[in-house]
Amino acid sequence: MDSFVNYEKRACYNYRNSVKLERMQRLAERLGSPHLGIKSIHIAGTKGKGSTAAMVQSILTAHGYRAGLYTSPHLVTVRERIRIGDALIGEDDTARLVGKLREIADGFSGERPTFFELYTALAFMYFKERDVDFAVYEVGMGGRFDATNIVTPLAVAITPVSYDHTECLGLDLRSIASEKAGIIKRYSVCVLGPQEDEALGAIESIAASKDAALYKVGSDIIFEDAVSCDETKEVFNVFGLFGEYPLCEISLLGEHQIANAATAIGIIEALRFSGITITQGSIREGLKCVKWPGRVEVMRRDPLVILDGAHNGASAKALARTLRRNFRFKRLLLILGISKNKDIKGIIEPLEPITDKVILTKSNIPERVEEPAAIAGFLRRTGKVTVTENLKSAIDEAFSLANADDCVLITGSIFLVGEAKAVLNEYKF
Repeated sequence: MDSFVNYEKRACYNYRNSVKLERMQRLAERLGSPHLGIKSIHIAGTKGKGSTAAMVQSILTAHGYRAGLYTSPHLVTVRERIRIGDALIGEDDTARLVGKLREIADGFSGERPTFFELYTALAFMYFKERDVDFAVYEVGMGGRFDATNIVTPLAVAITPVSYDHTECLGLDLRSIASEKAGIIKRYSVCVLGPQEDEALGAIESIAASKDAALYKVGSDIIFEDAVSCDETKEVFNVFGLFGEYPLCEISLLGEHQIANAATAIGIIEALRFSGITITQGSIREGLKCVKWPGRVEVMRRDPLVILDGAHNGASAKALARTLRRNFRFKRLLLILGISKNKDIKGIIEPLEPITDKVILTKSNIPERVEEPAAIAGFLRRTGKVTVTENLKSAIDEAFSLANADDCVLITGSIFLVGEAKAVLNEYKF
């Protein structure tokens, strides 16, 4: 698979010329269009689309369905991207299906498929083989030209849109939202997470042009601030399209995750328009059991170690709010590594005021990383900054400084978080 072009590992490329939905359609057709005939749900957005997809799949699983989930990127192993229930696709199945894909890709006329297109096709094949009842697909980037956008879903959703991948999707929220809204099909049902006015206008216009039904979190689906919250869970109320859901519980932390849960409930309720009703008990159980690593994930305590894949300004703001709201600690030691072409200033601004020490580092994907020295130029409190060459050195530095009542936060890039999970799992504390 690594012999094929992988744009996830490239900081710069010509998006318009590189991403072609027709190529994905041809690939799927050569495989017998395995994605057809499977009931699917399609989720785009900038923030929270992965968490929302995981919640939807968990609810479907709790109701007794065999539900597949396709997400990206991964944290530790690429097999995380494809799962049924809690089980990742196996190594043997991956190798066998990649072998089939390789034969077809090698005989492709014109440009060969990309890594992401091939792995999306692998998900289609696996879900078809395993006869899943539902498949939940998270868009990789954008929506309109994303490889996942050849599915015909029962419901689509767009989680909050913010600034990210601006070099590919556009420099303003309207342009970015228009790309995300490309997943809306004619006469489809779309659930819309909370949006800025500029993004909302673009999505509403596209939905109207497709005669799609649009249900909005915040007006059609209401959620209330947490009844209670702490370091382990959020308890909250949702008032949906068809029912009320008091005192729901999730272990994913932050107000933004409550909004994502309301979106997930809206998606599940939208299935009623296709004759599918999920019980309130299944919705509650699915939300309570959902797991989505790398998002305000507590890896250990004494000191508290938290991982979060915040990689843009909006996500960093949500992370800062969650740290103040859900946790108690004396000092915050921030290990920060950011990818190229990201909003460094936007990521740093909400985190720096609550940070006592910044340790700059980089992930092990050299094509994507921003050099720590460049990030340092955006920090105002330079006297409290250390620059390290790799994540292991940054973690060593943080633990040499941290007391039992401190917090070590590792964030700035999903690639960094994935590497951190692997390092911490083998770390000798």
